[in-house]
Amino acid sequence: MTPELIAVLAVIAVALAFDYTNGFHDAANAIATSVSTRALTPRIALLLAAVGNFVGAHFGAGVAKTVGDGLVTLPTGVASLGVVFAGVLGAIAWNLITWYFGLPSSSSHALFGGLVGATLLATGGVVQWANIGQKVIIPMILSPIVGLTLGYLLMLAILWLFRKGQPGKLNRGFRWAQTVSAAAMSVGHGMQDAAKTMGIVVLALYTGGFQDDKTHIPGWVFWTSATMLALGTYAGGWRIIRTLGRKIIDLGPPEGFAAETVASAVLYFNALVLKAPISTTHTITSAIMGVGATKRLSAVRWNVAGNIVLAWIITFPAAALIACLTYLVVRPLF
Repeated sequence: MTPELIAVLAVIAVALAFDYTNGFHDAANAIATSVSTRALTPRIALLLAAVGNFVGAHFGAGVAKTVGDGLVTLPTGVASLGVVFAGVLGAIAWNLITWYFGLPSSSSHALFGGLVGATLLATGGVVQWANIGQKVIIPMILSPIVGLTLGYLLMLAILWLFRKGQPGKLNRGFRWAQTVSAAAMSVGHGMQDAAKTMGIVVLALYTGGFQDDKTHIPGWVFWTSATMLALGTYAGGWRIIRTLGRKIIDLGPPEGFAAETVASAVLYFNALVLKAPISTTHTITSAIMGVGATKRLSAVRWNVAGNIVLAWIITFPAAALIACLTYLVVRPLF
């Protein structure tokens, strides 16, 4: 095998490993609310999420193109693959750290931070800061605000519409409705998160000289990325599921339905209309906070929420730092 082929295969392997960790790290995004409200059993919820992620991946081409061709300009030749390799390893490391502590941080921003960190040390590498600001930083700030606001408003509407309903019947009805909202959330997660891995694989193929078009996504890349995300999701990330499902607020079926509906709508709009890579973690967590605030502000455990927000803030620079150190180690190999 040629050095270029070995380098490309190494990057694809580490990208798929990231995809798997993304699946078990972000499984909570799709199923925590449904499991905590007992709308679905854990294994059925994970299976539903895995299938939804697989389906959603096939609609994420726009997000994949943004990740593969919009955030950094890599050096030429095999050296560029070393940058990508180190960047993805930095994201994997941060995923594992936050998973260990049960913090629902953003795998997306870990990946972006990793790519930026490794690019900063690479000769000839250029970070496209304007695009980072427009496609990463602004959505990172806006998506939680939108999720919080829409979650609050939708929950108020549900409380008003069903104000005369019997609680027992409402809970049963919303448990059924949560099956639909959880499935929608899973598809939205696939649109966003499998697409990011696809973008990395295409970037590796293009820079390694194995395809001429930097935006074309081969069919096998869709299937492989979708499958790895689905497998990782089915493995489950129970530490983070407990944080999202139980520690922020005490969720009931109506609250779970409202949070999942809002989060999936925001994910669909960004993936299909704006083609912007946003964090599914930020979106669902902020929607849960917004829904909980309709009871009373004290219903949200703000100390837990504060730890989560802190993890959001430090994810990008922390993954960048890990990727910098990793690049110093792997640079002689590429």
